[in-house]
Amino acid sequence: MAKGKEIQGKSPSYYAWQRLKKNRTAFFSLIFVFICMVIGLGGYAFLPDHTPNANNQNLELELLPPMSKALILQIQKKEQPARSNAISFLFSGQVSSFDEKPIQQYRTDGPNIFVVPAGGGKEETYPSAEVKIIQRTYWLGTDRYGRDMLSRLLLGTRISFAVGLISVVISLIIGVFLGAVAGFFRGWADSVILWLMNVVWAIPTFLLVMAVSLVLGRGFWQVFVAVGLTMWVEVSRMVRGQILAARELDYVTAGRALGFKSSRIIIRHILPNIFGPVLVIAAANFASAILLEAGLSFLGLGVQPPMPSWGVMINDHYGYIVLNAAYLAILPGLAIMFLVLAFNLLGNGLRDALDVKMR
Repeated sequence: MAKGKEIQGKSPSYYAWQRLKKNRTAFFSLIFVFICMVIGLGGYAFLPDHTPNANNQNLELELLPPMSKALILQIQKKEQPARSNAISFLFSGQVSSFDEKPIQQYRTDGPNIFVVPAGGGKEETYPSAEVKIIQRTYWLGTDRYGRDMLSRLLLGTRISFAVGLISVVISLIIGVFLGAVAGFFRGWADSVILWLMNVVWAIPTFLLVMAVSLVLGRGFWQVFVAVGLTMWVEVSRMVRGQILAARELDYVTAGRALGFKSSRIIIRHILPNIFGPVLVIAAANFASAILLEAGLSFLGLGVQPPMPSWGVMINDHYGYIVLNAAYLAILPGLAIMFLVLAFNLLGNGLRDALDVKMR
């Protein structure tokens, strides 16, 4: 009997978590999303290339295949850049203290190092105290500018997560507010907001995002606003429908009888009860935001080079699909596909886990 009481005392979130864990597809999607989030937050700590935007270019090493190795001559700069602290390093990287030059071979003779440049030519001499030679492995090869493909692919995770997160937050703030006002107060407010939702809903999403992007300009922060301002309609329609049903329930009637303000009834009583559907639609909108950002960046209206957006990477290398370097466009495309698929599967799992009828 005590065991039965203990089980009955569990919170609804406990049962939702248990149902989510039993859904293997959704649970593995949650793990994948969490790993991507850690990579996005860790940023440059996980990258072979620690320079800002992973933009260390060596044109002599362009289009190297995966698992390639290269000898790099590092020449110490006369003016050393300021060292970044730990937080600044994670978010902005560190400007290199060396100028780099790819080489074919080298030999040491006393205080000097003699090297042959990667492009061939005469042997060059450098003082041993001012240079050092390293061997670098490019696990996924290099792009057409000689940049490390793995570093830019991993750093692109941060762009997608940042755009998805902030766009979803913007859409939730606008959508929940307008949907709550329309559903709870009805009357002319509902009519005006419903008309606005129908107008925005009638415009194709991608065209609307492009129009907002052209008005706000191209750039990293403009993408957040452009995507967020076009994704609130689904949230608003769902919140309005949920509140229309909830406003007639007994606990809302009791709140009015006790003299509670409308804002208190909405925020403290109604919204917590519709949190599940809001969370599900937020996961779906996260996936949509990633696709929209990639599309805008591919067209040159979103994140601008040299920032490593997956859409920009596909735009830079889609011409190589018919050549022997198709992976340069396929890898960021697969990254978009897997992350969007993970959010969609996670959203489906959350919908099932938060459905009280499935308990």
